[in-house]
Amino acid sequence: MPEGHHLDAPDTAGPDGRELLAGKVVVVTAAAGTGIGAAIAERCLAEGARVVLSDRHERRLAAAHERLLTTYGKRVWSLPCDVTDERDVTALVSGAAAEFGRLDVMINNAGLGGERAVDRMTDDEWSRVLDVTLTGTFRCTRAALRQMIAQGGGGAVVNNASVLGWRAQAGQAHYAAAKAGVMAFTRCAALDVAAHGIRVNAVAPSLATHPFLSKVISEPELAGLARREAFGRAAQPWEVATVVAFLASDYASYLTGEVISVSSQHP
Repeated sequence: MPEGHHLDAPDTAGPDGRELLAGKVVVVTAAAGTGIGAAIAERCLAEGARVVLSDRHERRLAAAHERLLTTYGKRVWSLPCDVTDERDVTALVSGAAAEFGRLDVMINNAGLGGERAVDRMTDDEWSRVLDVTLTGTFRCTRAALRQMIAQGGGGAVVNNASVLGWRAQAGQAHYAAAKAGVMAFTRCAALDVAAHGIRVNAVAPSLATHPFLSKVISEPELAGLARREAFGRAAQPWEVATVVAFLASDYASYLTGEVISVSSQHP
C-alpha cells in the first residue's frame, strides 16, 4: 500500500449476528461508554447471548444498560464493579449466576493506561495501572473459573491484551508490562483449567477508534500510530469485538492459551 494511502473503515457497525453465542451467559467488564467494551457487549447480544454489563462508572453503566434494554430486553443485566475490589468481583460473578442461572463466558476488558516516562513514574502510577489491568484480569478470571468449575466445567475466558505487550512505546512501560503480563497469564491459566474444558484466550488490539483517544494522545501521534498498521487506519471497536465473540464461541472449541493480534503488529 503506497505511503500516505489507507483503507477506509467499513461503514457499518459490524456484520449481522449469527447466533454464535445463543443461550450463553456472558459477563463483560468495562462495558460502558463507547469503546471496545461496549462494542463487545453489543456484539455478544447480537450473537444471541445474555449479557451482564459491568463498569466502575455507575452513571455510564446505567446509560449503557438503558440503551441496550430497548433492543435486547431481559437479555441485558448490569452490575457496577471495580476490578480492584475483590468483593465487587465476587459479587459480579455470583450476581451473574444468580440472575441468569450460570456463567459461560468472562470477558476481561477493564484496563488503565496513561503516559509517563519511567524516570518520572511514581510507585502509585505504576501500581494503579498494574492493579487494574493485570491484577484485575486475574481477580475476574479466578472468580469466573471457580464458578465455571462449580457448574461442572466448560466455558471460556477472553482477556483484552494489547500489541504493547509485544512492542515498545515511549511512556508506556507500566501499561506495556501489564499487557505483557495479561498475555503470559492467559497462557498459564489456559493450562491450569484445560482439564475442566475451560478455554482461556486473549485478543491484542492496537489502535481502536475511540472519542477519548484524542484527549490523551495528540492528533499527530494518533496519525503516526495509524500509519504503522497495514490498513493505515485505526480499528473500529466492533472489529475487535467480532474476534472476541469468535473466541467466546464454540467455533473456537480447540483454541486455548492463544493471543490473537487484531492488528498487523505481532511478534
